Amino acid sequence: MLFSKTCEYAIRACIYIAQQSGEDKKVAIKEIAKGIDSPEHFIAKILQNLSKKGFINSVKGPNGGFYMDKKNLKTTISDIVLLIDGDSLFTKCVLGLKQCSESKPCPLHSQYKHTRREIVELFRNSKIGQISEQVDLNETFLKIK
Repeated sequence: MLFSKTCEYAIRACIYIAQQSGEDKKVAIKEIAKGIDSPEHFIAKILQNLSKKGFINSVKGPNGGFYMDKKNLKTTISDIVLLIDGDSLFTKCVLGLKQCSESKPCPLHSQYKHTRREIVELFRNSKIGQISEQVDLNETFLKIK
């Protein structure tokens, strides 16, 4: 597992909201929770944080809910990971050693630094809007029905 459960739900929620955001549609927490197969109370806290940080937008009231605009659709997986889980995925030793470095490498350091570079590149180049389009085209999926 690369991400915390919170981060997994945040990424899935952003993709789901992006899919539903066309034509001024707002998505309710219940629908998001069902759409990404997550606990409603847990996703509510995550969405509040994502909204507060500007990754998604929200409107209160009977016709309210969450949505994404063009700016939000440019959010990357890397942006979400950094917000929720911090930079440890991108910077810390794969074995969790505090002293691991180029001069004092852990047993996996040399091999993992290449993998880490690829992961960083993948997440920096993966925009929510693009991923949402892939799901819409049935090239990928968020939830098996």
